[in-house]
Amino acid sequence: MNDWKKRLDIVYSTNPDYHYNKEGEEISETLPKEKQLLRISLDKRNRNGKSVTLITGFSGNEEDLKELGKLLKTKCGVGGSAKDGEIIIQGDHREKVLDILQKEGYIKSRRI
Repeated sequence: MNDWKKRLDIVYSTNPDYHYNKEGEEISETLPKEKQLLRISLDKRNRNGKSVTLITGFSGNEEDLKELGKLLKTKCGVGGSAKDGEIIIQGDHREKVLDILQKEGYIKSRRI
C-alpha cells in the first residue's frame, strides 16, 4: 500500500523512536445490526435527473459499509457505491432494499 501519500506533510526526523501519529484515523467499531438506524430514501439531486436509492445512517468502519453495499448491489442486480457513511444504489429500489436489510437483521431500517 502506498502510505507515503498520507505522509506528504511530514518533515524528516532523526529520532529513531519517532512514530508518526495519524490524526483523524480512528477505527470506529461497527454497531450491531439490531442497533443500526438506517434511512432509505430516493435522491435525484446532482445526478443529471437519474434517481438513486440512498442509504444513510450507517455507524461503523468503512470495510463493513462496503460489505453491506456489495450485498445490496448484488441482491438488486445494479451498480452503486459505498463511501462516506452512505450507500448509493442505482435506480429506485427502496422497497427491495428495505426487505433485504430487514432480512439481514437491520430491523430499525426505515423509508423516508
